[in-house]
Amino acid sequence: MTEIPALGMLDNPLDVSRAATALLDSDGRVLIWSPAATKLLGYQASDMLGREITDLSTEAVAPELGPGPQRVLRLRRRDGGNARIAVTVLVIPSDRAESATRLLAMADADEAEKWNALQSMLRGLATHSPTPLAIYDASLRVVWANAALYKDADYIGVGPDDMVTDGVILTPDMPDSLEEVMSRVLATGEPVLDLYYRGRPPSDPNHDHVWSCSYYRLEASPGSPLGVCEEAVDITERFYAQQHLDLLVRAARSVGTTLDMGRTAREFADAVTPGFADTVTVDLARNVLNGSQTGFVDVSDTRTSRLWPPDEHPEHPTASAPTASAPAVADGQAPATALRAREPEQLVIPLRADGAVLGSVTFTWKHRTTPFHAGERAVANELVTRLATCVDNARRYADEHAVALLLQRSLLPRVLPRPSAVELAFRYLPADSRAGVGGDWFDVIALSGARVGLVVGDVVGHGLRAAATMGRLRTSVRVLAQMDLPPEEILTRLDDLISQGSGVRTSIESDEPSEDEAVGVTCLYAVYDPVSGTCTMARAGHPLPAIVDPDSGTVTFPDLPSAPPLGVGSLPFESKELTLPPGSLLALFTDGLIQRRDLDPDEQLDLLGKVLTQPTGQLDDLCDKVIQAMLPNPADDDAALLLVRTQILGRHQVAEWQLTNDPQSVRWARAEAAHQVRAWGLDDLAGTTELVVSELVTNAIRHAPSGPIQLRLLRDQTLICEVSDSGHTSPHLRHAAGDDEGGRGLFIVAQMTEQWGTRYTATGKTIWTSQDIRGDVPDDGR
Repeated sequence: MTEIPALGMLDNPLDVSRAATALLDSDGRVLIWSPAATKLLGYQASDMLGREITDLSTEAVAPELGPGPQRVLRLRRRDGGNARIAVTVLVIPSDRAESATRLLAMADADEAEKWNALQSMLRGLATHSPTPLAIYDASLRVVWANAALYKDADYIGVGPDDMVTDGVILTPDMPDSLEEVMSRVLATGEPVLDLYYRGRPPSDPNHDHVWSCSYYRLEASPGSPLGVCEEAVDITERFYAQQHLDLLVRAARSVGTTLDMGRTAREFADAVTPGFADTVTVDLARNVLNGSQTGFVDVSDTRTSRLWPPDEHPEHPTASAPTASAPAVADGQAPATALRAREPEQLVIPLRADGAVLGSVTFTWKHRTTPFHAGERAVANELVTRLATCVDNARRYADEHAVALLLQRSLLPRVLPRPSAVELAFRYLPADSRAGVGGDWFDVIALSGARVGLVVGDVVGHGLRAAATMGRLRTSVRVLAQMDLPPEEILTRLDDLISQGSGVRTSIESDEPSEDEAVGVTCLYAVYDPVSGTCTMARAGHPLPAIVDPDSGTVTFPDLPSAPPLGVGSLPFESKELTLPPGSLLALFTDGLIQRRDLDPDEQLDLLGKVLTQPTGQLDDLCDKVIQAMLPNPADDDAALLLVRTQILGRHQVAEWQLTNDPQSVRWARAEAAHQVRAWGLDDLAGTTELVVSELVTNAIRHAPSGPIQLRLLRDQTLICEVSDSGHTSPHLRHAAGDDEGGRGLFIVAQMTEQWGTRYTATGKTIWTSQDIRGDVPDDGR
């Protein structure tokens, strides 16, 4: 250890240059009394010359003043007070020993003891302190170093930036070099505390160390700088532990914000580079990208896909990938499971979830030469575990989303009927969000009398339960529609079904939420009659449809009676009948088409109206224009759109007769019906039609003796025969016994026609039958 010259004598209160002194003869008498001694004890030189210094002692036994270590005497001051005086005696040699003189140095004992304590502290710092200390002179070269620093190397005369190799200041907003930092301290006198510095000391040249350094100026007197003192505490383990903790916290907050695997990989790379590694590569098994079940990941698949970086998409055998631990290897070998480093600059860790290997993560350092320590491996494992959880969540979501989408699409109509009464086009857009697919649906239902039922609905919620609920409701609507119920009656019965079902909970559903997904469903149901050109609509909390007039091109949103969503209210449902000119455009949609977070719904309705009025040839093209204008970006909710262009059955396709309750009307009706069928060119169906008309008119006369009877034939895609009367009694198909005289009429009708049924009207009922028109039968237009 090297010390600054005279460091042990600076400011020593017993130094003869500043202490109170007295020169004593061989007998202990005062020969010289310094002014500092007068100031210390109050005695003038004339008072003390020739006297023994021990005369001032207040102790019972006079002290000996021979040479020796520093001691403390209790002396009497001139003012009568007692003082604790630290003294040291220096013998001045002489040719004659008996005439030798002694120099007595005196100082206040408290001041001397403080100086001794300071000296003891300085000796401790120099020899025993574990904190490295160095003192630099005004030219910023080391002039003193304590034992903790001196053990590494001899730094005397070395500059601050030359003490370690590859030194870098880590604290932001600091100069590039320590010499600049210390020059600022030397010039301004402002200390610098807790500056982080990284480098490789001579004692450990293969590993980076981090120190917390503090610098303050040393002064001979205020304003007179001598140099700079440096304290450096090795905080390598604490620094990297904090860095790793910060990294894990940052990764926990920023990785996995979405359920998109690509974005999750990018978030992971942003979190770990460059703070932990220079680059990172994420490889996944191809079946994981396809959303395979974790427990059934095929680890024998030796090919993986590069998920990150995004500009690299190789499909390569896992065994030949630049990884040290891969999810699977070639030649039927078992997958690697241990975390290891094949090369010093790479660390490869398998992605695991539920015991299955999903892929691997490769951390790469470009210029690393040191081995990985346990702390880095633990951090890398923790980071990859976080990524594996996020990837597995994304895979599970993709799997569930695909299942829900498949279920939803399987429950939606794949092919719509093509009734001659309307032209149809539709679009369905599932939600592109974490919530998953929703429960929007639409349907077109062929009804009796060439009519068509149109329905759109929206189930609250997303996911499998919403899709299943949608399928349940769509089936219910189709069943109720086939009963030829009016729109308001269908909504009423559907509301009753939902209200009854919401209170039932089975043991199988004990772990599911108690709320029914069907509660709060919105629905609009409409029936269009191509004979009269009327459309009857009823809605339950659903957006109003849009109607485009074919002549003026104006868009209206008809004011339908309002009612709450299904299952949440007790108000009755009402319908409204509208007359639509031929060629009218009817747009039915769910709220996902018009409700966006960044736009007002009224503005969206205006935009929808503008798009619907644009000239276009095909409804499919118009559907595309509507979707492009209304939903230019992925939406957070499902959207369903159903476009309907209405048509009217021509007069040559409809024949009607009013009949009396006279049994003679049966013969006349049969003849007229057969004549009309032959006029339509359907000679093969004339005989069957005669029989059907005969049976239906006879039943009407028998079971509804009062009121008018109407016979109507419709030549559409099928031949439809309808008999209406004022009765409300529903006919039943009977199987008559061998000895029964009647009861075979409807049975015969059912056997000879494709379909038959009954629908009720405000004035009674209508029994109808339908016969297929086989072959291309020309229409003579009559």
